[in-house]
Amino acid sequence: MTAPPVPRHGRASESAQWTARARRAAESAFPPERLLPDRQPAYLGSWVYVFGVISVVSLVWVITTGCVLALFGPTWWHTSSVGLFFNSMHLWSVEVFFFFMVLHLWGKFFMAAWRGKRRLTWATGVISFVVSIAAAFTGYLSQQNFDSQWISTQAKDGINATGAGAFWNVLNFGQMLMWHIVLLPIGVAAIVGLHILLVRRRGIVPPFEVGDHADGAGGDGDGSGDVVGTTTLEVGTAPTVERGVSA
Repeated sequence: MTAPPVPRHGRASESAQWTARARRAAESAFPPERLLPDRQPAYLGSWVYVFGVISVVSLVWVITTGCVLALFGPTWWHTSSVGLFFNSMHLWSVEVFFFFMVLHLWGKFFMAAWRGKRRLTWATGVISFVVSIAAAFTGYLSQQNFDSQWISTQAKDGINATGAGAFWNVLNFGQMLMWHIVLLPIGVAAIVGLHILLVRRRGIVPPFEVGDHADGAGGDGDGSGDVVGTTTLEVGTAPTVERGVSA
């Protein structure tokens, strides 16, 4: 019994297709063991990383409550007690998000989180913070109350002074609302998602070695300042020590 003939457009030609190349690139950049690891360094338990996780959870809750508010509209959240509760939950989630994000950013700044070829990871965190400020600002403008009117009238002069007022009109409620519920949330979610993927790819930055200085601890981005000995944690097991330079 002979093997079936290989199709003319078989595996050899399939490997040259852009879908196959994209799949191989994705598998190389984000292998499954990095995307969903079962072992993490012991220093992952630092509060600095907990602050980052709380920021992500708060962002999810901000988007969830925002979707509920978008379903019923401004009249509902101004006149209904349930709507007022969801509106307050949305505001509280934003406040928690910014509070812990600032703590996370400052903590990673003092840890020199850009070491070990992690510059893009650090940059996406900072950019997400800046875009989030714009999202929060447009949210204040979308409240449909005297508070939003006062904020918009006070902000228009400063924005007009930069020349951006010709396009970004803070007195245009429709424009600000669309920026707040469509463009900026997509931007924040995309940048935060990229940030998490980069953390998975490069790993979390290790602490400085004893005796290291800021000017010599991996400042060139090659990871030379990474810790040589790391302790890893696995669910259900005791900590073990692994030797070798961190990824």
